[in-house]
Formats: sequence, structure tokens, C-alpha cells
Amino acid sequence: MSPSRTSVIFIVLTLLTAALGGWVGVNYGLRQARAPQQLDQLLHTGLHLSAAQDKQLATLEADFASKRSTFEAEMRAANRDIAGAITVRHQYDEGAQAAIERLHRAMIGLQRATVQHVIAMRALLSADQVEHFDRTVDEALAVAQP
Repeated sequence: MSPSRTSVIFIVLTLLTAALGGWVGVNYGLRQARAPQQLDQLLHTGLHLSAAQDKQLATLEADFASKRSTFEAEMRAANRDIAGAITVRHQYDEGAQAAIERLHRAMIGLQRATVQHVIAMRALLSADQVEHFDRTVDEALAVAQP
């Protein structure tokens, strides 16, 4: 096999691996973002929130939904750019590298926003409610499989 053909095959495999890694990362990030939805459900059904707590929670949920939507849109856009590097330009170039970095920034931003949201939800709770909430968080996140 010629050296140029070997190089092309190596580049294609590298790009495919990068795309797969990006896809896995996005799906992992989105799965982690679903944890607050489980916690929101717990708050609404299992902790007997007061009317004031319900109102505060609704505000938190609306704020987080907006942030999550923004980060998810950025991850999708970055993935489209990564796909373009693979399927249009057929190379790992500055555009591909920039798209991967955008994807990672969005994933990190979503993870930060998720943790901040969970902490903000926790702050609304009474001492008795916090105990149940913490157990649920531990079960949902600490033992979750990536």
C-alpha cells in the first residue's frame, strides 16, 4: 500500500473517531442534563412543596430550560461543523478543531448549568426535604454509568 493511501486511510479513521467521540460526548452530556428533570419530578411529586416553593421552582425550571436549549443548540451546531470536516473537507483542519473545541465548551457549560440548577433547587427545600433530595441526587448521579 502506498504511503499516500495509508495517510488518507489514517486521516479518515481519525476523523471518524473524532466524530464518534463528539457524538458520544453530546449524548453523555444530554443524558446528564436529564437528571434535573428526574429531580424536578421528585420535587413536584415526592417532597410536598409549599406554594411558595412551587413558584420558586417554576422560575428555576424556566431559567434552566432556556440555558439547556442554548447549550444543546450549540452542541448540534458544532457537530454539524465536525460532520462537514469529515464529509465535505475530508480533513482534520482548523475548522474541525474549532468545532470540537466549541462542542467541548458547550458540554462543559451545560454540565455547569446543570449542577448550578440542582444546587439552586436544593436551596429551596426544608431540612427534611433536603435529606430525600440528596439521596435521590446520589442515586441519579453518583452511581450513574457514563
